[in-house]
Amino acid sequence: MAKLIREVMTPRPNALPTTATAAEAARIMRDQDIGDVIVLENDRVCGILTDRDLVVRGLAQGHDLATTPVASLCSRDLTVLAPSDSVDSAVDLMRTKAVRRLPVVEDGRPVGIVSLGDLARERDPQSALGTISESPPNR
Repeated sequence: MAKLIREVMTPRPNALPTTATAAEAARIMRDQDIGDVIVLENDRVCGILTDRDLVVRGLAQGHDLATTPVASLCSRDLTVLAPSDSVDSAVDLMRTKAVRRLPVVEDGRPVGIVSLGDLARERDPQSALGTISESPPNR
């Protein structure tokens, strides 16, 4: 039987309102050892901000992360999953959309996030990515 996203996702993803600063997002990423935060507008998912977004859209463009709102740096063209979607559908979406993370949403609200590493651990735990994803973080 095919596994469902709820079985492999990371529950309770970190999220910030659109008005939070990029520096706040960076601190959460550092403190939680994660590479993204979900961006909310009126408690509903409207974007995702990655560590790469902070560098490429923020620092490289000369933005002051202490004052720049996450809304101006996040990706808003989102593909999301439901907890009841299959792991196979997540793999297909990541491949088709060329993304590494997908928010898991119920009624517009974030309930989880699934990453390429989560799927690698599930589908091929002995692969290089699966093994790396199981390793403790570098601090």
